[in-house]
Amino acid sequence: MLGTISTTIVPLWLGFSSLNAYALRNSAVSPEAQIATKAASACVRMAEGTQTIFGTQTKVIRQLMELARECAQPDWDGYGAIAVDPIALQNAEAFVRMLPESIPMPEFAAEPDGAISLDWIQSRHRLFSLSIGSNKRLAYTWLDGTDKGHGVARFDGTSIPERVLAEILSIMGKSDACLRTA
Repeated sequence: MLGTISTTIVPLWLGFSSLNAYALRNSAVSPEAQIATKAASACVRMAEGTQTIFGTQTKVIRQLMELARECAQPDWDGYGAIAVDPIALQNAEAFVRMLPESIPMPEFAAEPDGAISLDWIQSRHRLFSLSIGSNKRLAYTWLDGTDKGHGVARFDGTSIPERVLAEILSIMGKSDACLRTA
C-alpha cells in the first residue's frame, strides 16, 4: 500500500550520501559531536530499513551484518582466524552503499585476518575481488581471461576510487556504464 512520503524522509534521502559519510566518522571528540554522529547513524539505519528506497543494498548490508555475527569469535573457521573487525564491517557497508545501481551487488566472505572480501564473479575466468579491512586501503585483484592484475587504492569512506569502479565495471561487462561514485 502506498502512502504519503514523510517530508522528513525526503531531505534525508536526497542528502543520504552526505549524511552517511557524517554518520561513519569516528573522529567525534566533544560530547555534542558524538551525539550528532550517533543521531546521523540512527537516521541512516532508519532510512535503510525501507527496501523500496535502497533496494538490494539493504539486503546485502543485512547479509554483511549476519556474516559479521557468524564470524565474531576468534577461530571462527577452526584454523585460527581473527574475528571480523567491526571497522572492516563499517567500511564494507559504506562501500556497498556507494555502489552505483548499474553495478550488480557483490558476493562476500570473511577473511582470516578480520577483513571482508567483496567479489564480483562474471565467470571463473572473469572476476574482481576486493579486500576491505579496518584501514583506509582497498587491496584488489582481478582476472580477465589470461590477463590479471592487482592493486591498492585509498578509501576515504565517502566515494569509491575511480580505478576500482572502472575495474569492476570492466569485469562485469559494463565498461560503458556511468562512473558515478557518490
